[in-house]
Amino acid sequence: MDPCPFVRLTVGNLALKIPVASKPARSVVHPSSSPCFCKIKLKNFPFQTAVVPYIPPQNQFADNQLQTLAATFHLSKADIDKLAAKSIFSAKPCLKIAIYTGRRGTTCGVNSGRLLGKVSVPLDIAGTESRPCVFHNGWILVGKEANKGSSAQFHLNVKAEPDPRFVFEFDGEPECSPQVFQIQGNIRQPVFTCKFSFRNTGDRNQRSRSLQSEPSSSRSWLSSFGSDRERLGKERKGWSITVHDLSGSPVAAASMVTPFVASPGSDRVSRSNPGSWLILRPGDGTWKPWGRLEAWRERGSSDGLGYRFELIPDMSTAAIVLAESTLSSGKGGKFVIDLGGGSGNGGSNGRAMMGSSTSPACSPRSSGDFGYGLWPFCVYRGFVMSARVEGEGKCSKPCVEMSVQHVNCTEDAAAFVALAAAVDLSMDACILFSRRLRKELCNHQDLLG
Repeated sequence: MDPCPFVRLTVGNLALKIPVASKPARSVVHPSSSPCFCKIKLKNFPFQTAVVPYIPPQNQFADNQLQTLAATFHLSKADIDKLAAKSIFSAKPCLKIAIYTGRRGTTCGVNSGRLLGKVSVPLDIAGTESRPCVFHNGWILVGKEANKGSSAQFHLNVKAEPDPRFVFEFDGEPECSPQVFQIQGNIRQPVFTCKFSFRNTGDRNQRSRSLQSEPSSSRSWLSSFGSDRERLGKERKGWSITVHDLSGSPVAAASMVTPFVASPGSDRVSRSNPGSWLILRPGDGTWKPWGRLEAWRERGSSDGLGYRFELIPDMSTAAIVLAESTLSSGKGGKFVIDLGGGSGNGGSNGRAMMGSSTSPACSPRSSGDFGYGLWPFCVYRGFVMSARVEGEGKCSKPCVEMSVQHVNCTEDAAAFVALAAAVDLSMDACILFSRRLRKELCNHQDLLG
């Protein structure tokens, strides 16, 4: 089945020049000695913020200078159609940027930064699903003196690139062993089936004999099964979900290798002692670890699901952190792996981490823009995957998006599906221990207790 059209709109290469003659009064700190930032807004999307580097007026901004990516907006087909739609009541879509001097943050609900000026970049989104387009690359005059030689100058690069994705949707909650469908427009096609089960510690020696057995790992993390840290009634352990293709062959799995245990004196899984999963792929007649997901319950006002996902390249190489963020325990959100993707527009409020995904996707025509010429971006770049999950107490049927450039085979897609299931199940595993889990997540001994 064909992938779904998506467009990746990026903003980067930010810089600010302010002539010395425009130095403000003593009561205001000049940008050369104080950080500057901007707020980037696209219609129907949450605004994003980014630091703006200051460049002395006499310096030239080199076009080939390596810069960081400031913001990314991921546009689905529906988003593209809305922005491209012509109407007599609405103007042409624009990317709006407000530039501030001073530090980011608020004091008593008032922005602490001082507005320097605003810029607007017109966007012609039509057709960007199939061809890249640069909307702006260069300097713009900003501020009240924009038409005079003494005005400040703001540099940016705004471009759109096709970013087709495969979209998968669980037909039920992962603990109910659902089917997984691939979505393309109004077409739904079954691709995988999931099998949720409980792994008994007494079955340890029977695992990893073949791909038909319960998933396991060759790494030492499995030694944590049955460890002294487990406490009856204050632990959730042994959960496992296996992803099968339509022929019934297992193609990926997620196995809870570190129990989710309440920290001493509390009823929550702490960040200092998180539970963890191994995401497994088949290889050489056994399961091999591909990634590791840690999860915990955040304290404080966020009170959400904290997580960290790291890739395991091979047995001799250190793991690489790809994502670390927080999801709302009440509303849920999006687990996102986006390498150098800025703030994004997903439901999570974390940051993109350097790392890699599953399959090499280096383009020989890569320009190295926004730092992609550096490792690991020369091999893995851009958006990798996202998984939308619901909050506690809600029926969650994860929706998984994955970049076409990172899916070369069925096992690639299945690994992302298994990861999405682990994220969703972690939301349940981190529910406060004062609350009871639904029966599908309780093994026979728990129900008897």
